[in-house]
Amino acid sequence: MNPLPPLLRNLAYAGIIPFISLALMVQLAPTPVNYLSAESLAGYGAVITSFLGAIHWGANLHTLGKTPPSDRWENRNAWIWGVIPALVAWVALHVYIPVGLVILASMLLIQRNIDVDTYAYYFSNDAVRLAFIQIRKRLTYTAVACLLWAAVVIIFMQA
Repeated sequence: MNPLPPLLRNLAYAGIIPFISLALMVQLAPTPVNYLSAESLAGYGAVITSFLGAIHWGANLHTLGKTPPSDRWENRNAWIWGVIPALVAWVALHVYIPVGLVILASMLLIQRNIDVDTYAYYFSNDAVRLAFIQIRKRLTYTAVACLLWAAVVIIFMQA
C-alpha cells in the first residue's frame, strides 16, 4: 500500500496534465496557437521548477527560532538551493523558447538528482520518503520528456 495520502498523489499527477496537454498542442495546434502553447509550457515549467526549489525552504522553516541544527545542509545549503531553481527558471523565460524548454528540462533533472539525497533530511519515515521519490521520478521524467519534445517540435517547425 502506498503510504502517501491520496490527495497528495492526485494533486501531483494532476500537475503533469499541463505538461502533456501543452506539449501536444505545440505539435498539433495551428499557428499561432502552437507558439502560444510553447510559451505557456515554458511558463508552467518555470512555475513547477520554482515550486520544487521552494520545497527546501518550506521543509526548513520549522527550524527558524530554534537552535540551529549542526548539519550544514540544513544550516545553509538548503536555503541557497531553494532559490537557485527559481533563478534558473526566470532566465529560461527570457531566452529563445526551445532553449528555455531545454534549460527547464535540465533543471528538473538536476533538481530530482539532488533532491533524492536531500529528502533524507526532510522525511522521518523512509517508506514515505521512498514513495515520494518514486512519484517525483515519474513526474519529473514525464515533464522532462514533454519539455524536450516541445523544443524539438519547435526547432523542426522552423526548419
